[in-house]
Amino acid sequence: MRKIILLCFIVPSMTQAQKLHVDLFGGFSNYRGDLQSKQFTAEQAKGAVGIGLRYDLSNHFSARTNFTYASLAANDKYNAQADLKQRNLSFQSVVTEANLLLDYNILNLNYHKLTPYVFAGVAVFHFNPYAFDSLGNKIYLKPLSTEGEGLAAYPTRKEYHLTQLAIPLGAGIRWRFTDDITLSYEIGFRKTFTDYLDDVSTSYVDQAVLTAARGAKAAEMAYRGDELKTGLTYPADGTVRGGAKFKDWYYFSGITISVGIGKRKGFHGSDNGRTDCPRPVQ
Repeated sequence: MRKIILLCFIVPSMTQAQKLHVDLFGGFSNYRGDLQSKQFTAEQAKGAVGIGLRYDLSNHFSARTNFTYASLAANDKYNAQADLKQRNLSFQSVVTEANLLLDYNILNLNYHKLTPYVFAGVAVFHFNPYAFDSLGNKIYLKPLSTEGEGLAAYPTRKEYHLTQLAIPLGAGIRWRFTDDITLSYEIGFRKTFTDYLDDVSTSYVDQAVLTAARGAKAAEMAYRGDELKTGLTYPADGTVRGGAKFKDWYYFSGITISVGIGKRKGFHGSDNGRTDCPRPVQ
């Protein structure tokens, strides 16, 4: 009898552990960098959407893979610091990300409606910062080498890559709406290894050198304080433009609808993956 009772708890756990889900995500995206100093904020946030798969490894662990399409943007005109506002820089970028995550539910959703969860993993993302000039033309910033990246006069300023690795980590709360549908709200941060999500990192380079190497548009987009008609001019070579001490981060926050696909074969061939044993008292 004791063995039968034990099976009532063990078998449902085993038969329901492996299941495939389709995840649909929608929410907002933002970043932390030289044009957005707050750790987490919805100010200047843009939209993000994603689709993915989640595979239950056990009642607590799942493997996830997702593809996310998002936008990032920030503008110095919203900056609280007067000197940064006078810098008058801005950027926008589309970010596409593919990731592989390990997901851990704190509670077993077979027996609870709600559980917190955490996740971490690895991601590959692509970005390409751009801004609009004073005439409204869309200008991609990387080819301009606004901080001397790739110029012979600044050999330590290496060109940055537009496709890079990131480390995602975050947390959320997941609600079991039905046996096959769950709703989740999560916040996921991405630690990057670049300081150029916004094309701003270190210091200004010599205006004449930059103009000779990349053209007048490069110098125009590297410093835009003169557009404010305050009498300010292009800063001297070496003047601080950004903070290279910390790398940029970006993050997503939003709601995921997860739908189970495929039938589950449970104990004695039942389709719902359950036996007739009662659930444990909560």
